[in-house]
Amino acid sequence: MVSRQLRHVAVHLLTPLLMCLGMGLAYLGAFHQPEPNHLKVAVVGETPQVKVLAQTLKDDAGDALEVVTVPDRNAAVSQLRDRALAGAYVPDAARPEVLVAEANSDTTAMAVRSVFGRVADTQHLPMTTTDVAATSPGDPTGQGLFFLLVALSIGSYGSVAAIGAAGAGLSAALRALIGIATALAVSVIGIVLAGPVFGIVDHDYAQIWAMGWLYSAGILLIGIGAHTFLTRWTTLAMMVLFVMLNFTTSGGVYRPELQNGFFGALHGFWNGAGFVEGARSLLYFDGGAGFGGRMASLALWLAAGVALVVIAGSAERRRAARVSATVHARRSAEEEMEEAVGV
Repeated sequence: MVSRQLRHVAVHLLTPLLMCLGMGLAYLGAFHQPEPNHLKVAVVGETPQVKVLAQTLKDDAGDALEVVTVPDRNAAVSQLRDRALAGAYVPDAARPEVLVAEANSDTTAMAVRSVFGRVADTQHLPMTTTDVAATSPGDPTGQGLFFLLVALSIGSYGSVAAIGAAGAGLSAALRALIGIATALAVSVIGIVLAGPVFGIVDHDYAQIWAMGWLYSAGILLIGIGAHTFLTRWTTLAMMVLFVMLNFTTSGGVYRPELQNGFFGALHGFWNGAGFVEGARSLLYFDGGAGFGGRMASLALWLAAGVALVVIAGSAERRRAARVSATVHARRSAEEEMEEAVGV
């Protein structure tokens, strides 16, 4: 008896231990040693000295930097506004200038200042910094959108467990409708906190709310559909998808140019990156800089959730039909037995 209970406890401990392992691998792997990885920067100018400086930076940095030249300061600012550059260096005999876009990523801007600060130091010149895309006053570090993502994610994947447990007797379609309504509640909570309460979002409230709903609904529908097949392992799967791989690849703390290739690759299409980068583009870059692609990624995650719910509903109906057929066959056999005994 005791050994059976110990085995039962061990099986239930497996999930939190796997969560511990997964969180450690994901967060430490993504954040423990941020360093430039194909960080794209520019040197402004067309003179031979500028070209030599750019080539020297490129040769010294290797894969850490992608160094290009642009003809003038306006071109550099334009590419920063398009989020095509992480930063630019404007050489000057008295006071060189580094251009950054804090709204693109505070940590990326810090890395750019560090790179070009060393250049200015070797020239024994003071360097000025100009931010061409500032964040809102309520989000000076630019990481508020990441913490909004955390709130939306927890509200969403946490609700999956509640719907799976309390709505076990409901059809997949009805559970999906509950999930969509829950996503509405989650997204409203998110925009109220990010907007009026803390001032992280100071305009485009409706659009950010809609993005939050799209993001939350995708998670909820994927979880509701997956629960049919994964049952008690659903929570672990949701943690892997929407915490371990999601937060670390969202770009909210470090963008891919400060991470290794694995997390950088996932950044291109994962739903957390879709929300964070889409919101950044909308709020700080006039709805350009890849906003359409990020919205498309959120829509595709939602479509995947819808498809999974449809598949789950079909599987549940087949399962119910098999159970019904088994029960009917058993009852028929019992009735035949009773008739035989009666005779």
